[in-house]
Amino acid sequence: MPPDPAPDRSSQQRHDIVAGGGGFAAYRLAGAAPAAAPEVIWAHGWGHNHTALAPLAQAMQQRADSWLVDLPGFGASPPPGPWGTEDYADAMAEWIGTLPQRRRIWVGHSFGCRVGLQLAARHPGAVDGLFLIAAAGLPPHRTLAARARRLPRRLAFRLLRAVTPEGPARDRLRQRHGSADYRAAGAMRPVLVKAVNEDLSEVARRIRLPVVLVHGEADAESPPEIAARLHALIAGSRLNLLRGFDHWSILTDGRHQVTHLLDEMLRSIA
Repeated sequence: MPPDPAPDRSSQQRHDIVAGGGGFAAYRLAGAAPAAAPEVIWAHGWGHNHTALAPLAQAMQQRADSWLVDLPGFGASPPPGPWGTEDYADAMAEWIGTLPQRRRIWVGHSFGCRVGLQLAARHPGAVDGLFLIAAAGLPPHRTLAARARRLPRRLAFRLLRAVTPEGPARDRLRQRHGSADYRAAGAMRPVLVKAVNEDLSEVARRIRLPVVLVHGEADAESPPEIAARLHALIAGSRLNLLRGFDHWSILTDGRHQVTHLLDEMLRSIA
């Protein structure tokens, strides 16, 4: 995972620590949008914070006012404990319920998409649509050969972890066998383990809101087949596959295409 982009201070026009499931940071970005325009709530991916999506929010300032959040455990928000994505969704719904009544679009990237899916299914009145970039939430389909190659390493890790007490020895085990995200997760490791092992298929089937999926065809972190399956599960959803972009470049090099598609969605629900 690349390092987080440097904070863009121009995006932080007002900084509030707001109550919601224990408290988290939210950043208000007001623009020149008409008073009746929908608001956009931006939810970043794993290991990042609100600054990862601030350039996209700034590009939309003529069309929408925005809230950018540091999800609990990231940026300025403290770790929440061993939460699942449903807990994140419940906390977001609690906070959204304190905001002035306006039409709202949830824009998520990667982990933020997991939270958005849970939010739309568990709290269908919280937002009026989902715009999901590089969506995750379903286990990837792997070939039999790929599963066979992974199995011995996974079994060895689980066996060694079961007999290794917490401390330096287990830390060395994580360095040897765990993913980069797992090794770096620290207090957020229980949240990461829950997230990567979840299957949100049934959650996706329950969603009855407008949903737009935007995915890079070169995404190796969350393969495009995940977006295709989510598209099939979510009634009425739209899928846009963007050529040449991966999990991260879709937020930077793909910014103009992403904001064009988001603008189309905002116009459709205004």
